[in-house]
Amino acid sequence: MKIPVSGFMYHSDDSDPMHSHQLYITSWDGRPTHIHEFKGVTSFDVGHNHRYAGMTEPAPTGVQHTHRYFTFTSIDDQHRHQIRGVTGPAIPLSGGGHYHEFSGFTTVDGMNPHRHRYSGRTSR
Repeated sequence: MKIPVSGFMYHSDDSDPMHSHQLYITSWDGRPTHIHEFKGVTSFDVGHNHRYAGMTEPAPTGVQHTHRYFTFTSIDDQHRHQIRGVTGPAIPLSGGGHYHEFSGFTTVDGMNPHRHRYSGRTSR
């Protein structure tokens, strides 16, 4: 079975000897891809928490899929953390559309090295 896919490749020159190219798919089987917003507040650890917000990477519409996501937290207690991962599969909503659940741990950062837990649901 052949499925027509369109998109573009992106190469960043980050001097990594084992580099790769990112493929951003803009349509899958003639249907446009889509993205979701995500945001939340991390767990409260070492006397503080962080806020975060971002957009997922595109994924095909109309088929079971997940999305990769990446963002930085707010700067609190003089540091920030990275958040990255892959959402769970699409969860249908009554009336159409869907959302994805996500969860994980931030990177370890701060003058007192630590990490935070985060979890939530993407936008519709």
